[in-house]
Amino acid sequence: MTRISITTGGTGGVYFPLGGGMANILSKYVPGLTATAEVTGGSVDNPKLLSAGRSAVAFTMVDAAWDAKQGVDKFKDGKVDARTLMVLYPNRMHVVTVDATGITKLADLRGKRVSTGSAGSGIEIMAMRILEAVGIDGHKDLKQERLAESVNAIKDRKIDAFFWVGGVPNAAVTDLATTPGVKIRLIDHAEAVDAMNRKYGRRTSSRS
Repeated sequence: MTRISITTGGTGGVYFPLGGGMANILSKYVPGLTATAEVTGGSVDNPKLLSAGRSAVAFTMVDAAWDAKQGVDKFKDGKVDARTLMVLYPNRMHVVTVDATGITKLADLRGKRVSTGSAGSGIEIMAMRILEAVGIDGHKDLKQERLAESVNAIKDRKIDAFFWVGGVPNAAVTDLATTPGVKIRLIDHAEAVDAMNRKYGRRTSSRS
């Protein structure tokens, strides 16, 4: 029996249920194979786990995959010889807050408690690039949190806003939007796109 690991992301995202479905199909229809979907930090962790031989299939954003292949940014310690098997869905960047915070634009994030995604995620890469594009230092100009699951934190008023990258509709964001007494607000980040494209190229997946 051959066992393989499919590295995905957090349980509140899109990667985990997709990876679970993929693992079930492979285990059911490929003789002699057992596949398991693993919870991970996400798009940065997964190529590294793939390179280390700890997974056979890895979910990742195109930005992180390109960086991994080139050996830049979060992958300066070594290139990852990865191959693209398929493109599953378009990612959409969300910058999420609620009315009670008074945040209406990216500049309002200064000094606020903001989750930029977990340390091993593509969300953090894109969040920091968006902030950089509008002149905000994600480490110094706001109270940075690195949460894998941000919705409960904003419900409990532990953070003021969070970044999220994923397919739509997203269960976690939908959950926040339908919470009684909470009025969700999505912050327009189109102002960051041109600067990001100039620096990182049009591969960026955070287009509004």
